[in-house]
Amino acid sequence: MKKYVSDLKVASAERIHEKYVLLKLTQDVTLPEMLPGQFVEVRVDDSPATFLRRPISINFVDRDSNQLWLLVAAVGDGTRRLARLQAGDTLNCVFPLGNSFTMPEAQRKVLLVGGGVGVAPLLYFGHQLRGRGQEPTFLLGARTASDLLLLDEFKKYGRVCVTTEDGSGGERGFVTNHSVLRDETFDQISTCGPKPMMMAVARYAREKGIFCEASLENLMACGLGACLCCVEKTTEGNLCVCKEGPVFDVTRLLW
Repeated sequence: MKKYVSDLKVASAERIHEKYVLLKLTQDVTLPEMLPGQFVEVRVDDSPATFLRRPISINFVDRDSNQLWLLVAAVGDGTRRLARLQAGDTLNCVFPLGNSFTMPEAQRKVLLVGGGVGVAPLLYFGHQLRGRGQEPTFLLGARTASDLLLLDEFKKYGRVCVTTEDGSGGERGFVTNHSVLRDETFDQISTCGPKPMMMAVARYAREKGIFCEASLENLMACGLGACLCCVEKTTEGNLCVCKEGPVFDVTRLLW
């Protein structure tokens, strides 16, 4: 797939949480094709502590508005500067990068599991599945109810199940404790979020014999497989997550 380097215009910057900002980016020409699971490398300007681009998952592509959505967690100097962007600003992006989630066969029951900012790529995947006539189940986890992100958007494309560690929203516990995993059977699982969460989901999938993919969040500085800082140990040796992933069949991972 062709890659682009573009100065995208910030159409809006919405503070959806004290730590998270939803950037909606656009340009004068039609945005290129992008697949669920791919990511963007963004340049952080005016940050003396940030020398390399930052990888951010593609949260959504709104074709009607010609917008690319990025969900930014302001956790370091670079991302805090991104979170301060305002409508009318520009953001230099390299995109789309990496591979994508596997589209399931028709009639297969799909579970999309996310935690924290890892829920981001699952929204666009859910949208694509719904467009194919499939209704996914989202299983989203957070520490507390106020940390749950974009629930109204997820509800547009499928059933939403929720867990919180303190029990303030949905069922108490981690995503792997949710009753939907005990009461129902799924044909395919896709997950993104904290590594311990993904490892737990992968163990569940292996035990049940379910095809499962994980979108890894290794540090990816170049996005092209050149810098080798995102290497992951796999059954095939060390692979660059940005080039061979970020989406991997969990049976390939040494978890």
